[in-house]
Amino acid sequence: MRNCFTLMFVLCAATVSPAADNWPQFRGPTGDGHAVTKGLPTKWSESENVRWKTPIHGKGWSSPVIWGDQIWLTTVKEKYADDAPKENAQKKIPRPDYIEMYAICVDKTSGKIVHDILLRKQDQPDYCHSYNSYGTPTPVVEEGRVYLHFGSHGTFCIDSKTGKTIWERVDLKCDHFRGPGSSPIIRDNLIFLTFDGYDQQYVTALNTKDGTTAWKKDRIIKYTSTNADLYKAYSTPSIFEIDGKLQLISPSAEATIAYDPKSGDEIWRVHHGGMNAACKPVYGHNLIFLSSGHTANVLALKQGGKGMIPKEDIVWKTIKAGPSRPSFLLVDDLLFTVSDNGFASCVDAKTGTQHWQERLGGAFCCSPTLAEGRIYISDQDLGKTHVFAAAKEYKPIAVNSLDAGCMATSAFVGDAIYMRTKTHLYCIGKK
Repeated sequence: MRNCFTLMFVLCAATVSPAADNWPQFRGPTGDGHAVTKGLPTKWSESENVRWKTPIHGKGWSSPVIWGDQIWLTTVKEKYADDAPKENAQKKIPRPDYIEMYAICVDKTSGKIVHDILLRKQDQPDYCHSYNSYGTPTPVVEEGRVYLHFGSHGTFCIDSKTGKTIWERVDLKCDHFRGPGSSPIIRDNLIFLTFDGYDQQYVTALNTKDGTTAWKKDRIIKYTSTNADLYKAYSTPSIFEIDGKLQLISPSAEATIAYDPKSGDEIWRVHHGGMNAACKPVYGHNLIFLSSGHTANVLALKQGGKGMIPKEDIVWKTIKAGPSRPSFLLVDDLLFTVSDNGFASCVDAKTGTQHWQERLGGAFCCSPTLAEGRIYISDQDLGKTHVFAAAKEYKPIAVNSLDAGCMATSAFVGDAIYMRTKTHLYCIGKK
C-alpha cells in the first residue's frame, strides 16, 4: 500500500508491536492512522456487513484497542442525586455526585463481553463538559497488560487475562476544566501521560512495571493571556526518531514541546498560539506536522531544531479549515485533514499547496484512517462514515450510516473495522 511499510519505520510511533492483527493504541500500531488490512468493506449499514453489535453501558469516547482476541475500551457511569443531569441556567450540566470508571473487554470474534471491571469510584469528580466524557482517553494494550487512563481521576494497569489490577495511580492531578482528553502512549517500559489543565500543565513518564514515576516536567509556557481557560489542551504525544535520537513531541496550549523520552529533558519548543490542542503530531519529509488548536492552523515544522524554534523553521502554515480535534493523515507526499466542522482537505506535505477541499457535512471529532488506499472517517452526530480515495484528486467512494455518531476513532484489524459509536461497539466486515 504505497509507502505504508516504509512509513511504519520512519515515523517510529510509540507502539509495542506493528503486527497487523493488533491495534494497541490510539491511531493504531504506528500511531499515525495507517492500517494494514485486506478485504475491508466500503459499504455497510445496520442491516449490511455488520458481523456483530454490542451495547456499551455508560459514557466514554475512548477508542477501542486490540491485542489478539481481546478488544479493550473504557466507559464511565455518572451518578446524580436525582438521577437526572439537567442543564442549569448557564447551559452547563452540573457535576455528578460520583462516577464509576470501568474497563471493558470484548471478544473480537463473537462480540461478547469478557470483562466488565469497575476500576474505581470517584466522589465529587471535576466538572466535565457534556460534549466530552470522563472516559475519553484511549487505553494502551500490550501482551498481558492493559493501561487505562481517566486523566486526573486515575491511571490503572490491569492483567489482560484475569482483569486484576496490577497497579494504579490516583495522585496525578490537574483541573481539566472540561474533562480529560489526552491518551497515553508507551515506549521502552515507560508510559507517557499528559496533564494540560486549567491550573497546571505537565508531562510525566511512569514505569510500566509498577507505576512509579520515572520523571515529571512542568510545561512553564509563557502564555499570552491571563485567562487560564486558554491554558488547557487535550493532545496525545508522538515519539519520532530524529537525527538518530528519540523525541517525545507533545503539543500543548500555545506551544509544542519536544522531550527526551528517557529523562524528560526539553529538546526544543515552538510557539504557535491556540488552546485546546488535540491533534496527534505526524512526521515525514523531515517535517513535523502540528495544529495550533482552536485557531485551526496547520504547521509544518523543520525537524532537527534545538531550544526555542525560530519562525524561520516553520516551513509552511495554513490559516483556515484546519482541525483542532481530528488528527492528520500523511500519505506519501499528501497531507489529509478533516476540520471539526467537516471540511476535508488535501495539501502537498512539502509545500502546503492545497490540492482540494470538500465539505463532507456534519461535525467531526475522531481521526481519519488509511486502509487499502482509502480514507475512512466517521462524524460525531449523524452516524455517517465517509470513505474516499487517498489521492491528489477528491474521489468519494461511499457514505455509510449507523444509528449513532462516533466520538471515537475506529480500530482496523484484519478484514474488519471495529467502530465505537456513542451507544455500541460494532464489528464491520464482509459476511
